[in-house]
Amino acid sequence: MSTIAAPGTSTLSAVWAWLTTAANWSGENGVWHRLEQHLALTFACLIISALIALPVALTLGHLGRGGALAVNLANVGRAVPTFAVLVLLLLTPIGRHAQWPTVIALVLFAVPPLLTNAYIGMREVDRDVVRAARGMGMTGAQLVWRVEVPLAFPLVLTGVRIAAVQLVATATLAALVGGGGLGRIITAGFNLASTPQVVAGAVLVAAFALLMEAGFELVERYAPRWARGRIR
Repeated sequence: MSTIAAPGTSTLSAVWAWLTTAANWSGENGVWHRLEQHLALTFACLIISALIALPVALTLGHLGRGGALAVNLANVGRAVPTFAVLVLLLLTPIGRHAQWPTVIALVLFAVPPLLTNAYIGMREVDRDVVRAARGMGMTGAQLVWRVEVPLAFPLVLTGVRIAAVQLVATATLAALVGGGGLGRIITAGFNLASTPQVVAGAVLVAAFALLMEAGFELVERYAPRWARGRIR
């Protein structure tokens, strides 16, 4: 990718010129290809994180035991920088396997908001409603899926939204270990000493994060009636 900045051109003008140059959007190193890689990495890590965190959170939230410990342990991960985890993983045998260090580091980063919100959502379900459902003869599984999960769903979805937006921003670290994604535009800009390209890459990541946030807002607004916390 070439830099468009010319002598006397302001940084913002140069960034706009970079973003509006068709050559920067096409090809293997173009924006569309990097966006596709970023999207794939983000959703892969989000799905893996959800498969790990949500079953644990929903089970512990239903039982009402051990959840506080699990949430506190998960939140310890927030104090450890994702980049530090990534570097440590690169020093292990896992580091020989392409994207795995990045995937593991991002999954560990996404688990806390998923686990915390889902557990809190389950525990904040009105206990009178739960007791009434038990009195109607509902089994444990029926109670979870027909009462607790629908009522907890707004908080569960909030956790998914937080994790997704955080992953969009943090997935740029993949570029530091040779991975794909929008971070490669930023690192290429540093290598070329091209400030417009670096800023353009940051703008693209920010725009992607805002679009992700807006997408979840639309899901929450137009979700089915049961998904807004009402029992079917």
